Amino acid sequence: MSRKLIASVSIAVLCLTIAGGTIWNLIKQKNSTIELKLATGSKGGDYYTFGEAIRQVIAKNEPRIQLKVIPTNGSVENMQLLDEGKVQLALVQNDTPAKPSARAIALIYPEVFHLIVSQKSEIKSIFDLKGKRIALMPKGSGAYNAFWILAKHYDFKPTDFQLREMTPQQAALALRNGQVDAIFRTLPIGNSWTRELLRTTQARMIPIDQAAAMKISYPYLVDSTIPKGTYKAIPAVPEDNLPTVGVQAALITSEQIPGKLVKDITSILYENRHDLVKIEPKAATISQPDIGQNLGFSLHEGARDYYDREKPFFLAENADYFALLISIATLVGSGLWSLRSNFVAKQKNRADNYNLKILALTETARQTDKLEDLENLRQELFKILRQVVQDLDTDRISPEAFQSFAFSWQVAINTIHHKEIMAINKLPNPKDLELESLNNNK
Repeated sequence: MSRKLIASVSIAVLCLTIAGGTIWNLIKQKNSTIELKLATGSKGGDYYTFGEAIRQVIAKNEPRIQLKVIPTNGSVENMQLLDEGKVQLALVQNDTPAKPSARAIALIYPEVFHLIVSQKSEIKSIFDLKGKRIALMPKGSGAYNAFWILAKHYDFKPTDFQLREMTPQQAALALRNGQVDAIFRTLPIGNSWTRELLRTTQARMIPIDQAAAMKISYPYLVDSTIPKGTYKAIPAVPEDNLPTVGVQAALITSEQIPGKLVKDITSILYENRHDLVKIEPKAATISQPDIGQNLGFSLHEGARDYYDREKPFFLAENADYFALLISIATLVGSGLWSLRSNFVAKQKNRADNYNLKILALTETARQTDKLEDLENLRQELFKILRQVVQDLDTDRISPEAFQSFAFSWQVAINTIHHKEIMAINKLPNPKDLELESLNNNK
């Protein structure tokens, strides 16, 4: 065999080997499993529940990504775990001290300060907290840090309170048993934990009305309001619109996580948002972080690539035309504003119609004791929910209107559940019926 032939064969074999190796690596990467950990909060809490919803949606739409939800004490611990590389994703409040490696993916939903006090405590305002027994969430949680923001604003010192760190379940039990006078938490508006506590105790909510002043020192805080009747319709709890202070819950990752992976996760969350909302209604408010929102950390490049996916490149190359476009926009601005107003009005009217249906179903549930009727009402409620989720996904109702609907819907489903329990308790015991039959036969 000639040297030229041997060389040609060797080159051919080498090329085939390289090509085969490249193809094998591509196939291996495509079929490989990526394991990620998401730090959330205590089991049963809002962060943990939201993390589970994210896990389910990712598993359904991208089985290659296996997400493990990690329970923690909250935002501060989550930030630390992320910085140490022990988790790849985390849910935190935007007031959490940020680590240099932290990067934002999305804002999840707003959370607000909840100050709940015992009826016997005679606490009427923030100033009455001095000397009282207060249940706080454990150190490492966002709620724990948020309380000290509040205390510092009102010039309170640690010695002014009898502070007790507790889990949410321990805090609720302590308030019921008279072991604490108040509980402080940061929670989404309309959360089930607060609703259950206020429904089963004589507890009250206290307003926090200096959000604008606190925002001067802590720019990430926002004015917020808990609407009248959020936690109970009759009698209304709270009795009036309750001023309070808000923060944002955010999904973050580390700058070390590859951009392509973060872009895939961001894409799954947004393009399958309707699936996420079905599991966790609070996902309706998921949004892109804004540079001016004082998050304390920048957007991850992978998330930015997703958000900028449809940004037209010619705009940057044709800046000379912007003046002409602005002039045209000025001429048609009034017309567009009118169209937008009509569109918003239609969204609101549609949402109002859904709320009226929910109120009617709730009233029907209150007036019936038949399990069959209650089950029919339950099915009707879920039918309405499916329709609302579809309307949300097609922008026929707004995320803000969906939040209002979600509160009404939760009240209705809780009413049906309560009535079902009452109806079941009224059913005769089968053993009693059998004994009565035997006695009659005798």
